[in-house]
Amino acid sequence: MAQTLVNIRMDEELKKSMEQTCQELGMNMTTAITIFAKKMTREKRIPFEVSVDPFYSESNMAHLRRGIEALNAGKGVEHDIIEVDE
Repeated sequence: MAQTLVNIRMDEELKKSMEQTCQELGMNMTTAITIFAKKMTREKRIPFEVSVDPFYSESNMAHLRRGIEALNAGKGVEHDIIEVDE
């Protein structure tokens, strides 16, 4: 089977982390991406759940921006550390 070159861009730290994980699994990134491509092609879907982290929802980000604005305006509220017994 003929081989072809595929170029992708990703964050440098993500690449380092992926290389480390692949090494721990006994493979390289090319093998991992090939496994992904074969499984995706066979199943005709992304082979894992893809979802949105609710932390990054627009409503939560707006809440965080309001909090930052309040702190920058000197209107922040100081809280004591809450100890939780486990």
